[in-house]
Amino acid sequence: MAPQTLLQLLQSRSIVDCDTMDVEVPKTLGQFVDCTSNQAIAYGELAKPNNQKLVEDSVSLSKKLTSTFPDIPPKVLAGEIAMVKLQYGISKHVTGFVHIQTNPYHSYDTEKTVSDAQRIIQLFKTLDPDFDATRICIKIPSTWEGLQACKILQASGVTTLATTLFTIEQAALAGEVGCHYIAPYVNELKVHFDPGFVDNNKAQSLCLQTQRYYEAHKLATQVLPASLTCIEEIMALAGVNHITIAPGLLKELSRKPAAGNETVSLFDETPVGSKTKELLSFAGDEKAFRIAFTLSGRGEGERKLGQVWFELRSDEEENADWTE
Repeated sequence: MAPQTLLQLLQSRSIVDCDTMDVEVPKTLGQFVDCTSNQAIAYGELAKPNNQKLVEDSVSLSKKLTSTFPDIPPKVLAGEIAMVKLQYGISKHVTGFVHIQTNPYHSYDTEKTVSDAQRIIQLFKTLDPDFDATRICIKIPSTWEGLQACKILQASGVTTLATTLFTIEQAALAGEVGCHYIAPYVNELKVHFDPGFVDNNKAQSLCLQTQRYYEAHKLATQVLPASLTCIEEIMALAGVNHITIAPGLLKELSRKPAAGNETVSLFDETPVGSKTKELLSFAGDEKAFRIAFTLSGRGEGERKLGQVWFELRSDEEENADWTE
């Protein structure tokens, strides 16, 4: 019998998802549950020569759908179609949700975020009327406006994930409005764009704190950490509900024997039932949430959320001509 790998060890403790839009990843590295994504991942995948036809087909379909979505710029619509096409292909190789993120430009607009989510679902059904829409999870930034959109969508039967989450206040509101998942960013997004940058204020402890908070207060929201940079960060979170991992790290985990693991999980150090934060409530009080979020960690969460918005918008602008 082959020795257990780190990936297998992790899968014995947490549900492991792949953070990619490359269909070869779930095909070659084994069975994953969910597949997460964002605009930056999408543009990287669409730039590959083997996806040129998918891009061309997406542009062609966007032109046919201009009358259906008259308020959406053709390039934006083509980009959404391409993301849906990529995740539709991956849906055949994972067992759970395929995740697509709403337009980062609309992070502070509830109505437009809801509209984005509904359009993404409609595009899946346009590609395949028989596609099971309950397998779609909409990723939405954890702003006040984004979390209100999650509340509306969850009430209508749409599964949501509150992404770019950095504080317990965001997590509390996400649980209160009924998000299916939250995605705490262990490292701020800048680590993936600036090779020399190191996040010295990682959010691993927030993942533990939030999972224990949800358990203590009987909230169904699940914790799904993202933005990981090394296998030590990953193994320190063994025991978290879900965890999404980029292809390079998945390959590394699949090669390393579990017997060599020296990383102790935070979830082993703090057992279920440990003292947790009192129940927070912000659902009807925007002012209280904004004040608490701003003060949390001396403003670090708010700064990091703004950095995500800047990076994703900058990446979108940089790739504005990807359809040409």
